[in-house]
Amino acid sequence: MLHLYKKVALTMLITIAMSVAYAQTKQENSVKAATDALIQAMLKPNREALARLTCDKLSYGHSSGKIEDQEEFIHTLVSGASVFETIQRSDEQIDVTDYTAIVRHTLHAKTNDPGKGPSEIKLGIVLTWTKLNNQWKLLARQAYKLP
Repeated sequence: MLHLYKKVALTMLITIAMSVAYAQTKQENSVKAATDALIQAMLKPNREALARLTCDKLSYGHSSGKIEDQEEFIHTLVSGASVFETIQRSDEQIDVTDYTAIVRHTLHAKTNDPGKGPSEIKLGIVLTWTKLNNQWKLLARQAYKLP
């Protein structure tokens, strides 16, 4: 009889572990989708999409040290002051805890900012997402220069 209880307990533990892993993967996939949507909105700037993907209290840090709030971040892209021609990510890691997600990746981009001309950049990026009303919104971003 004790052997049967051990099998049932083991089966329950495996089921619980698989459910937790599935929920974590589902959350990570939804954060990845939000990150994908942000990249698309940066490539084809749209005020509504950028506002929908970001928090009112956004802190957007550039590798130069410049920090923008939500309105400044959106204006920079929509006005054409910052132009991304391509954006690719690599080495992405996503960690989700409850209503907060941290995304780290390497960003490879081609830019063409007015007055600066075409350029290629390689940056380390840290994104902090928060889940509000069942939607992931970017709360903070910090870029840093990579060799």
